[in-house]
Amino acid sequence: MVKLRRLTVIFSWLAVLLWMALIFYLSAQPAVQSNHLSKGITEVIVETVGRVAPNNSFDMSRLNHLIRKNAHFFAYLVLGILVLNAMKRSGIDGFKRLVLSLGICVLYAVSDEVHQLFVPGRSGQVKDVFIDSAGAVVGIVVYLGLSRIKKKVMISRC
Repeated sequence: MVKLRRLTVIFSWLAVLLWMALIFYLSAQPAVQSNHLSKGITEVIVETVGRVAPNNSFDMSRLNHLIRKNAHFFAYLVLGILVLNAMKRSGIDGFKRLVLSLGICVLYAVSDEVHQLFVPGRSGQVKDVFIDSAGAVVGIVVYLGLSRIKKKVMISRC
């Protein structure tokens, strides 16, 4: 049982590190490459919406910007969930778990923006740190909410 718990802790932190590595990889892409990726996603969304509501027109530049900022938010939402889960699996409880989880996410967001200062065509933006941090907060809140629901379901089954 101890071995299983230890493996759970290791895999939880491994998931955090792999997600951080994905964020780092995406942040390391030069602006041209990063913009190409987000424009591709924007085009897929426009095509999909166009099938449902064919007479809409979109400002591709604004929509692409919105998608890029939402990608920041979503990436850190997932990071918040993963870090809080790893903290829980590691036996860190209560308010300390919340503060440490958010602290790790915010520090990683800051380091990510500093990293982008050294990537061709990219820049570090304080606004993105706030977007990333908001995503992490939402991820943490989602995790806590789902944990409470799970606990209530488990109690009602007993």
